[in-house]
Amino acid sequence: MTSLSDLNSAPEVTWCAGQQLTELHTLSSSEPQDHAVAELAKLPAEETVAVVGSARWAAVMPQADHQIVGCTAIDVEGQNEDPAVLAWSLARDAEIVPVEPPAWTVQDMEQFQPLPTEVPYHEILWRDWEDLSVQPYVLEQVSRNMSLFEFRVMSYNILAQDLVEQGLDLYLHCHPDILNWNYRLPNILQEIQHWDPDVLCLQEVQENHYWEQLEPTFRMMGFACFYKRRTGRKTDGCAVCYKHSKFQLISASPIEYFRPGLDILNRDNVGLVLLLQPLLPEGLDLKMVSPLCVANTHVLYNPRRGDVKLAQMALLLAEIDKIAKTTEGSYYPVILCGDLNSVPDSPLYKFIRNGQLSYHGMPAWKVSGQEDFSQQLHPRKLLAPLWPSSLGITDNCQYVSLCPSKKLDRRKYSRDFLLQFHFCNVACERPPQLILLEGVTDAKPDRPARRPKHAAVVNDPDPQPFFPRSSGIIQHGLNLTSVYSHFLPQRRRPEVTTMPMGLGATVDYIFYSAEPVENGNRGGRRLYQDGALKLLGRLSLLSEDVLLMANGLPNPFCSSDHLCLLASFGLEISSLREENWWWESWSLLCIDVSWALQT
Repeated sequence: MTSLSDLNSAPEVTWCAGQQLTELHTLSSSEPQDHAVAELAKLPAEETVAVVGSARWAAVMPQADHQIVGCTAIDVEGQNEDPAVLAWSLARDAEIVPVEPPAWTVQDMEQFQPLPTEVPYHEILWRDWEDLSVQPYVLEQVSRNMSLFEFRVMSYNILAQDLVEQGLDLYLHCHPDILNWNYRLPNILQEIQHWDPDVLCLQEVQENHYWEQLEPTFRMMGFACFYKRRTGRKTDGCAVCYKHSKFQLISASPIEYFRPGLDILNRDNVGLVLLLQPLLPEGLDLKMVSPLCVANTHVLYNPRRGDVKLAQMALLLAEIDKIAKTTEGSYYPVILCGDLNSVPDSPLYKFIRNGQLSYHGMPAWKVSGQEDFSQQLHPRKLLAPLWPSSLGITDNCQYVSLCPSKKLDRRKYSRDFLLQFHFCNVACERPPQLILLEGVTDAKPDRPARRPKHAAVVNDPDPQPFFPRSSGIIQHGLNLTSVYSHFLPQRRRPEVTTMPMGLGATVDYIFYSAEPVENGNRGGRRLYQDGALKLLGRLSLLSEDVLLMANGLPNPFCSSDHLCLLASFGLEISSLREENWWWESWSLLCIDVSWALQT
């Protein structure tokens, strides 16, 4: 397992486009087996595939007598004939010593291992590790000896097998064998094991696969896991796993977006919000580092129902607001992962990143930006208020029950109490200075047949919170920005995280808490800088043309129709920072005093 520090120290990789293109066309051709196996047979049993300036990858020929103990669902002979069978293996040194990968015991599926044939995955679809810790502000903080709690977060839509079988028309470009769960599961596990995240957010996790295979395996890998299945008859859901050696749980909140009787929340999507306490080395107080709020969700896909997407996101943000808010009214650092089924710079994306969206009159299809339905007659439009008050969510994406009044000493009046003064005597008398105009200012309002009794007490004994009618604007105060920039400057192409029907798109995200730059606004886009939570690095994404060379997603290398997202963060250990500042100040004072005594 190569650490991030090793990846950070590797120089920039030289991309050998011509050679890779040849290999990719060989692998993705209609009848690649004989030719590819013949090419692999020419290699020595242990040959190092070197990438200029990068870690070396081992290409190992499969052994004919290799068996997967008790796993009858995978045909070993078939694997040896199929060059598409892959596994991950990173060679640490120049001398490659074949190390048998660890076997994970999975209930109801006897012991299996990642598939035996290994090819240089990163030579074909290389994903650079981008070290962001060399940015000036980070170097300045390092120079102050600031201590950071470092951890890695992965977000991954692993493609539920039931969804594969229900939508085989979406995967006609794939060989049937690579769509088999017994093929995909070892690849997915090996990929997660390779990148070794401390927090893992998964979407499209099939319930039976989770309880029978994934959860026991993750437990063996040191994870504590939480799962929430989609409501209704759906068989998949979301999972959040964290290394119990790095975090301890404070609270976990599953969220169901389905609300009976509400058309805007009639879908079965779900989310999870966890509050985690980072664990520091022995002898350090846990209060030295802030708790971390981690949220994971999978938003509705339907491109025409942007209203549903916004309402689902509002529910998730309200739960985050509830879990992450401190007693002082600020927020713990937040990391929001998920498949949001919305493209960058769409209204939904801007709402999350900029904290505000004016939606009144907006066509519903425009919210996610997935498809253009501008030619559609009479499209659904968003009207204010977007959701009814009975939902209990304000336009600030907060629970009504948790919203404090703006002025605690201000008297509150209910609507019924104020209506008592509608026909009071003062209101029915014409002011003496009012000019008398016959038929205009001489009329008096008719009194109601049953006039409510005037209350002698001014304060309402049971006041109800009053919120003004929606103005068509929703907002939140979490200050979130994206880990990724959504553009590859070297290739001058957009990043993609998935390829539905052969078209690349970004719909998966990792957002994290940051601090807005004062007066920082560029073209309606809010500017941020890192605060207590610092982005230290990220695993680069790929462009559409590269994935097309690999026959799209899923392919023999990536066993999901989404790419995984990975980021490294550092959380300030505030007390140590203050202690270091105190010692530095004391040292400077001692030096000054010593110099003064000598002179």
